[in-house]
Amino acid sequence: MSFLLRVQLPDRPGSLGALALALGSVGADILSLDVVERGAGYAVDDLVVDVGPGSLPDTLLSAAEALDGVRVDSIRPFAGMLDTHRELELIDHVAAARDDRLQTLVDGAPRVLRVGWSTVMDVGPNGAYRVAGSSGAPETHAGDVPWMPLEKPTILDDEGDWVPKLWKDMNTKLAAAPLGNTGKALVLGRPGGPEFRPSEIARLGYLAGIIATVLS
Repeated sequence: MSFLLRVQLPDRPGSLGALALALGSVGADILSLDVVERGAGYAVDDLVVDVGPGSLPDTLLSAAEALDGVRVDSIRPFAGMLDTHRELELIDHVAAARDDRLQTLVDGAPRVLRVGWSTVMDVGPNGAYRVAGSSGAPETHAGDVPWMPLEKPTILDDEGDWVPKLWKDMNTKLAAAPLGNTGKALVLGRPGGPEFRPSEIARLGYLAGIIATVLS
């Protein structure tokens, strides 16, 4: 079984090697890694690790956080390898789609941007509505979205009055970006966290901007 770990660790030589050894000591193999963000003296990495049948994620958490300066932001089951730097492939798929390009976008966005689900939302005479949603998007829709229309990519207030109770109960972290000047927004949901990083919001904004150009 594979898990996706988001780990914050000291940005110094040997830190990643020490983490690999610690995870290896509990029977975990690192399959792939992607640097999410670097700051003053720290790095945030996403790692896909493979563990044997019956292994508990708690063992990964304990092994990692036993190291000085290491903190696990989140851990969740994950199938396959990280699709790093796949934005161009998603853009190509959207451009080549013969039918619903927005559906192609929301189907591909969760894996590329490492979230649980994605939707495209718009606002009509009767309020907000979902134009397209990925397979993991919740059935409960947000009827009132005071933050639309958007001018730039942003982290949304996941405790706002507009957020459906089900989303709150699942501790869903939310982010969105405008799809050009269409009035529509690409919305991302990450049930259980972790929080969106500034680098992820920038990445979302670039992707949404290019997709909007393709759609136009």
